[in-house]
Amino acid sequence: MIYTITEMTEKHYYGKAYVQYAAWFETYRGLMPDEFLDNRKLESCYESTLKHPQDTYVALVDETVAGFIWYSPDAREYTRKTGMSEINALYVLKKYQGHGIGRALMEKSLSMMPHKAVLYVLRGNNPAIGFYEHMGFMLTGNTFTQDTGFGNIVELEMMRTGRLTGP
Repeated sequence: MIYTITEMTEKHYYGKAYVQYAAWFETYRGLMPDEFLDNRKLESCYESTLKHPQDTYVALVDETVAGFIWYSPDAREYTRKTGMSEINALYVLKKYQGHGIGRALMEKSLSMMPHKAVLYVLRGNNPAIGFYEHMGFMLTGNTFTQDTGFGNIVELEMMRTGRLTGP
């Protein structure tokens, strides 16, 4: 599969929002309360894109947004270790997974970050945990619990301190 990784521009906003919206249903059904997922709206994902257009890269397949990564140069305050950058979101639509897009997006963002990286992954999302471990992240044992309004979800903190090695 041929794809390109590029910095998100305004022409990608709707595609990025769609990936965020659709990937949640593809990935989180059974891991989050159904009521929470069923109340998500594409418009909310678009509004989120408008609020945070910076530090976002998209993967394009035939000019269609197939995935994206959004990072922050400085991690949120509840991160266990200070002086970290954060991967806020990495989503690739299922039909585009397994072609190296997630890895390419991760490599691009890691190359842009000023600090070592941290991310949070939903407990039970074993495919994502495995992918992040393959990318050099390790579980720290730190968790973050959020109330969705329909029940709690738990995110696991993962940190990466080294450089990418291997294929």
